Amino acid sequence: MLPADALLLFSPQDLRLLRAIAPRRVVKDRELFLSRVQVCRWGSGVVAVAGPMLGAPQAVLVLEKLIALGVRRVVAFGWCGCLAPELAVGDLVLPSATCSEEGTSKHYPIAPADASPDPALLQQICLSLAGSREFVVHQGRIWSTDAPYRETREKVDGHRRNGLLAVEMECSALFTVARFRGIGLAACLVVSDDLSGAVWRHGYDDRRFRETRERILPHLLDTLLQQTEPQSSPRKSAL
Repeated sequence: MLPADALLLFSPQDLRLLRAIAPRRVVKDRELFLSRVQVCRWGSGVVAVAGPMLGAPQAVLVLEKLIALGVRRVVAFGWCGCLAPELAVGDLVLPSATCSEEGTSKHYPIAPADASPDPALLQQICLSLAGSREFVVHQGRIWSTDAPYRETREKVDGHRRNGLLAVEMECSALFTVARFRGIGLAACLVVSDDLSGAVWRHGYDDRRFRETRERILPHLLDTLLQQTEPQSSPRKSAL
């Protein structure tokens, strides 16, 4: 079994970064499909850290296994491309809702409006970041897609006009599965590249992009471990 609290890290770079920030804290390590899950000491508690994962299908495989092993609260952390010009590389995005263009969510029959984060967990993250001078934070709706090479100019412009802030690949499916299973899940994304202009601009080597990741990972772990256990039990699979 695993601890009730888990941090999902989509990228292998962030897994390496967390190991550098918090060395010698791993108490258990195991393979999980094409990912790994580690149980780590953090403060006075323990947390499961799982990743990497790319795209909705793999992210959901990992999440379902974590739920089966006892996880009840999850914060997912990954990267996104910004659609809106007011965002910049290194900013944080807290998704409040999603526009889904991935296929995994269709297998979980909930209302599309419910593909959103757990309100209590999202609020806790928002409160923990309120007034911070370390981070620039945006909250709003995002676009999740299975096909990053089909993020056409027409789609990008259309989603920007509809008020979407950013694009990534996993969140809508993770929110859907979490709602379906009855567990709490919220996400935090860091802007890694800019799609708001006529030319795609990547920021993977940007110093602010790295500094934001270094600072937010410990912050998210602190926030996650402040949560209280929800009263409801997770919904079980019919399988």
